[in-house]
Amino acid sequence: MATTNTSQQVKDKAKDAANTAIDKASDFAQRAGEKAGDLAHQAGERADTAASSVGTGMKNLAGTVREHTPNSGMLGAASERVAEGLEAGGKYLENKGLSGVGEDITGLIKRNPIPAVLIGIGIGFLLASATSRR
Repeated sequence: MATTNTSQQVKDKAKDAANTAIDKASDFAQRAGEKAGDLAHQAGERADTAASSVGTGMKNLAGTVREHTPNSGMLGAASERVAEGLEAGGKYLENKGLSGVGEDITGLIKRNPIPAVLIGIGIGFLLASATSRR
């Protein structure tokens, strides 16, 4: 009988140790998941900040283009169009950030799936031909 009690005690202790290990592993996995989520959020914020900075730079470049190009004639009209495009793109990046750009692209692909697939195939073909020429 002493052997049966000892055997049962060993089984109970092993079961307790296994449960403790499972609990600790679960806690570790949960903390690791939370940490990964925090890091991903921080990376997204940094990307949005960088996109905003690029947008500001584009707007500043638009001002520089306006200052250093002719105001009239064909060249003046072309430079104004370039400046307007830079300014609009800069405002877009400042306001939307990189996550907003991703959402807009996703929406565009959902609304136009066939052209999106064709563009993807074309880009893939160009990349394949560019890398196979080595």
